[in-house]
Amino acid sequence: MRPLRSPYNPIHIALGLVIWSLWFVALYGGLSVACRVAPPALSLGMWNWLNLLLGLFSVATVALLLGLARWSWRAASRAGKRSPERFAARLAATVHLVGAVATLVVAVPLLRLPPCV
Repeated sequence: MRPLRSPYNPIHIALGLVIWSLWFVALYGGLSVACRVAPPALSLGMWNWLNLLLGLFSVATVALLLGLARWSWRAASRAGKRSPERFAARLAATVHLVGAVATLVVAVPLLRLPPCV
């Protein structure tokens, strides 16, 4: 069994979507709590503190997923030509990219609308 920090560990194949799902739950959970506790003024529209925090959280998540995709892709290029390690690393890189795209697809419309409406 490969150590968890190894880019060839099969756990990395699912990690991109796990990170995305945790981000999704935290994003909408945080939005719901913030709208209940301290909703921003509707007159501000999309330019408010809540959208700023959600945007920063989304950018950090996309950066993490893209960094993991790059790390996995580089590991795949170092592996043997027909090795299982190369397959696992390339698949993990692809899943990380899918997670990053899914994060952007959910975050962009959310951040363009005023929250708590």
